[in-house]
Amino acid sequence: MTTQTQAPRSGVPTSWRTPLLVILAGCTIALLNFGVRSGFGLFLEPISAANGWGREVFAFGIAIQTVLWGFGQPFAGALADRYGSARVLVGGALFYAAGVALTAYATTPLMLNVTLGMLIGIGLAGSSFTVALSAIARMVPPEKRSWALGIGTAAGSMGQFLMVPLGQAFIAAFGTAIALILLSLFALAIAPLALVLAGKAPEGSGPQQSMGEALREAGVQKSYWLLIFGFFVCGFHVSFIQTHLPAYIVDRGLDPATGAWALALVGLANVVGSYTAGVLGGKRSKKYLLSFIYGARAVVIAVFVMLPMTQTSVLVFAFAMGLLWLSTVPLTSGLVAQIFGPRYMATLFGIVFFSHQVGGFLGVWLGGRLFDMTGSYDLVWWISMGLGVFAAIVHWPIDERPLARLDPARAPAAAE
Repeated sequence: MTTQTQAPRSGVPTSWRTPLLVILAGCTIALLNFGVRSGFGLFLEPISAANGWGREVFAFGIAIQTVLWGFGQPFAGALADRYGSARVLVGGALFYAAGVALTAYATTPLMLNVTLGMLIGIGLAGSSFTVALSAIARMVPPEKRSWALGIGTAAGSMGQFLMVPLGQAFIAAFGTAIALILLSLFALAIAPLALVLAGKAPEGSGPQQSMGEALREAGVQKSYWLLIFGFFVCGFHVSFIQTHLPAYIVDRGLDPATGAWALALVGLANVVGSYTAGVLGGKRSKKYLLSFIYGARAVVIAVFVMLPMTQTSVLVFAFAMGLLWLSTVPLTSGLVAQIFGPRYMATLFGIVFFSHQVGGFLGVWLGGRLFDMTGSYDLVWWISMGLGVFAAIVHWPIDERPLARLDPARAPAAAE
């Protein structure tokens, strides 16, 4: 009969969708998704100056983008868990590319909020590297999952290293409008790559859950909420620095190219940081690694703002921060899969990621708001330090053990 040629209903890849191919496609999607987005800070000063806006206008557009990206992530994750990653990624890529291209024609704050904010925010949620990471996580055994997530996150950082200088070169050669249109083509390239990730999450063995049951289970776990609170801080740091660092560097008298190379160096260093975090996460306690990363961020920021700024200090800061940049992602997403299992990882990590983006909204908007009010970013830098200490503390009490339904040895244990 024909049953031998049917694709598995669980979503396990057919013969040509090997784990290696899935990892490569997922990594390339992460590279493009994060790489294009990482360069938006380069457009803050030229677009604001061309339209006679204060920096809060552009910053608010990025803030809308950030929070919509986060708000849409749980829904995109739920759709990917139920219907497969490919459809969600293709739809997201179309929104993403349209938003980037149409930002070139935004001449009013409202238009900017719709293009740079709403369209790109929705597109980022659908084409997000978090959806790709979930697909990767389902393809590897638990003992290699943290390593694979580290590779996927490192690929996103490589996108930052490659795409930010390319974006700056486009701006210098063609101007901001053409640069945005060219970058939109890279976002569009996510769509064909998504076909490799077609398929749903496998049902797995053991007790079966509905999505509602999985959400209710996570909602009563203290450790899940601590992950949510901690990842808020990551979003604040990343969005503020990514959007405002180039302008901050120019304000202090350095060349705009220094800002572009600083962001690129953040991405390059984070290739090392993310991969290392993924490897260590498979061997050491993920929660303690996260506490170290957030505490180290606070120290690096403090040293940067207290020392005189030179090109060397900027690049040293960028490299140090890059080692700590997205190294939180394989550890945080790995903890979600480790505690709750991979079945609804895209949904559960999507909710955690929403907190990340709420933090990002506040970081990027507050940076623009306080700069326009005070003419300085100093207060936001100090807030960032305090949040780093807070995140280092809240990760410490997390219970990393799999829940009782995943670990029979814990069956008598009560939920936290």
